[in-house]
Amino acid sequence: MSKKGFTLWFTGLSGSGKSTLAQFLTPKLRELGVPVEVMDGDEVRENLSKGLGFSKEDRDTNIRRIGYVANLLSRNGVCAMTAAISPYRSVRREVRDGCKAEFVEVFVKCPLEVVEERDTKGLYKKARAGIIKNFTGISDPYEEPEKPEIVVDTAEESIEQSAEKVLEFLRSRSLIG
Repeated sequence: MSKKGFTLWFTGLSGSGKSTLAQFLTPKLRELGVPVEVMDGDEVRENLSKGLGFSKEDRDTNIRRIGYVANLLSRNGVCAMTAAISPYRSVRREVRDGCKAEFVEVFVKCPLEVVEERDTKGLYKKARAGIIKNFTGISDPYEEPEKPEIVVDTAEESIEQSAEKVLEFLRSRSLIG
C-alpha cells in the first residue's frame, strides 16, 4: 500500500481522453490500496472556479486552484489525479514547482482531427463556427508538454494500453506496489 502521495496531472486537448483515463485508473489504484481523488476540469469549474471565464488569466487561475488542491491532497498521502486541459506550459510548470509530493505529468496525446471526430459535446463544431471563443486547439493555443513523464496516445492505444503505461511508470517510481 502506498503511503506516499503524488499528483498525476493529465493534460491534453478537449476530448483527448483525460477524464476517461482518470476514471479507468481510479478503481485499479484503489484496488492497490491507493487513496485517489480525481479533479475533473468540468467539475472543478462548476464547484471551485465558478464565475471564471476562458481568458488566459481565468484559465491560469483555474489551473492554479486545481494545483493547490492537488498539492494539499498529495502531500497528505493521496493520489491527486487531475483531468483538465491546462493548455499553458508556464502554469503547468508553476504547479509542478509548487508541488510538495511527486508530480507526474501525463500528456494525453491525440490529434486535433481525432478529437474533433469524437466531439460528443459539439464544442469543436461551435468553436469552428465562431460560437465559442478562445477554444483550446482552435482559436486558443494548446502548448504540448516538452518533457512529460508519460505520453499516452489515445488515437493509437486502447484505454488498457494507456492505463498500463501509467501504472508501469508509477511502479517504476515505487509510487504503487
